[in-house]
Amino acid sequence: MNTLLSVLAAAGPIAAGWSVHSLWLRRSLRSARRDPLTGLHTRDGFTRRASILLKDSRAVVVLADVDRFKQINDNYGHAAGDALLRATAERLAHYVGRAGVAGRLGGDEFAAVVIDDHGTVGDLLAVLHGVLARPADGLDPAVHTTVSLGWVRATDHPGEDLSGLLRRADEAMYAAKQGRAGVRRAGLGRLLATWSGRRAGRRGTAAAA
Repeated sequence: MNTLLSVLAAAGPIAAGWSVHSLWLRRSLRSARRDPLTGLHTRDGFTRRASILLKDSRAVVVLADVDRFKQINDNYGHAAGDALLRATAERLAHYVGRAGVAGRLGGDEFAAVVIDDHGTVGDLLAVLHGVLARPADGLDPAVHTTVSLGWVRATDHPGEDLSGLLRRADEAMYAAKQGRAGVRRAGLGRLLATWSGRRAGRRGTAAAA
């Protein structure tokens, strides 16, 4: 009996230490899946959550890109650029809500998956486009720009995974940016020519034959 008690007593600190370590690991994983600047999901965290949401037939994939972001950095400094990214992320996250997910894919590019309960996502994104164009709180009102949005309804392209839907949303976003349209839905036909997931017209791309 004494031997058993001794073993249990010795195992206690080990078990407690492992519990603390497990908690630290979980917190580290959550932290790694959050962008330190904006608090949004990183690409990995976004992909995990978005892939689950895409099982819902009402899912819509949105891609957002800040217009003329380099000019903001060049003219007003990186601190102003960072503040603009944080404001964009906060407004996007508010629009998405708890039912969806928003992430920062890198630089000034953001993505979201939302559940379109009432079939009004096009109208709501038009409103969001106006909200994203507002100057960030606490910044010089001159430090503002627009955000181009492209979106695609998952059910329009059955069988496509998140990567394919993001490419379609990316093409729509680029068309919106080029045409200064603000928001554009991905067409139901053939994608604009891409190579390795990059838009035609970018350096290093080649149009598909």
